[in-house]
Order: sequence, then C-alpha cells, then structure tokens
Amino acid sequence: MIKEVRNPVITIQEEKVLSDNWYTLKKITFAYQHKNGKRETQSREAYDRGNGATILLYNLQKQTIILTRQFRMPTYINGNPTGMLIEACAGLLDQDQPEVAIRREAEEETGFKVREVQKVFEAYMSPGSVTERLFFYIAQYEESDRITSGGGVEDEDIEVLEIPFSEAVQMVAGGEIIDGKTIMLIQYLQLHKILES
Repeated sequence: MIKEVRNPVITIQEEKVLSDNWYTLKKITFAYQHKNGKRETQSREAYDRGNGATILLYNLQKQTIILTRQFRMPTYINGNPTGMLIEACAGLLDQDQPEVAIRREAEEETGFKVREVQKVFEAYMSPGSVTERLFFYIAQYEESDRITSGGGVEDEDIEVLEIPFSEAVQMVAGGEIIDGKTIMLIQYLQLHKILES
C-alpha cells in the first residue's frame, strides 16, 4: 500500500471557481519546483464532479454481461454521430462508500439487485483535467436478481443490454464500445479468464 504524502514541490497559491453550474470548475494557480531546483508558477483548470464507481455484471452460465446505452453530450460534440454510448453501469458516490453507491447504481440503472460485489481496482480516468477517482467492481448476476426493468431515475433514459461476452469483446475491437471504463472491465474479465472470449 502506498503511503499518501503531500508533494513538497507544489505550493497552491490560489483557487478560483470558474463555474459551479453543474459541478465545480476551478482554476488552480500553483508554484512548482522542477528537479533542477527552478521554481515556476503555473495555472491549470480542474473539473471536480466527485468520485464515482462502476460495475460490470456477468453471468457465468450464460456467458453474458449487462451493459447500458445512453446519450452522452460530450461525445456527441466530439464526433460521436448519435451521442449514444454503450457502457458499464456507473455513477457518483454521493457521499456514500463506493460499494454502497455501486449497489444503488446497479439497481437503478440495470434493475439487478447485486449480491456480492468484488472490487478489482481504482483509477483516475482523465487526470489532466478531472479530479474524479473511479472505483471498479464486478459481480455475478442471475435472472432471479432482476427486481425492476432498470433504466435509471428522474431524467435518465437508460437502455439495459444483455450481451454475450464474446460479442462484447468484438464490439471493443470493432469500435462499437468506446467507453474507457467499460473497455477496462471487459478486458479485466478477459485477462482473468472469468468468461470465455
């Protein structure tokens, strides 16, 4: 386990909120000391939306996984012609522990009440601009675990997909699945030979 130590070569000089409309966008001005001893003042913008969790549900007997499909505006304005993205279930922690949050999200988005979840790793997904740390989980599901049709809450419009794992692997290779967290979880199952690809 890595011991957390504050970096002595960084001195935060100013934090300025640029926007707090949806989440918080800050401009951070800081002094940075290079390896050669030279100190330099730099500014970066950081988007803080809180930490999140993601989960890939899989069925050993059927060799399938549960994914979702929904509209993602940032992908639409960056070349995704429909804006629709196929993803593993995910959501923000909202002050909950990651395991509590991902159980809630799985039920809301997919309709499955997961029994045992397994944390596989955690990662910063876009560390150059976004503060979010994402906690990654996998869990087995059975059809009997489905308690609702899923689809999310409030203004969410989420389609639930049950896909053969071998097909999902081909969808990654063919560019149909282009969401980073989803690719990472699919490759985790593939690497650890949990399902057959």
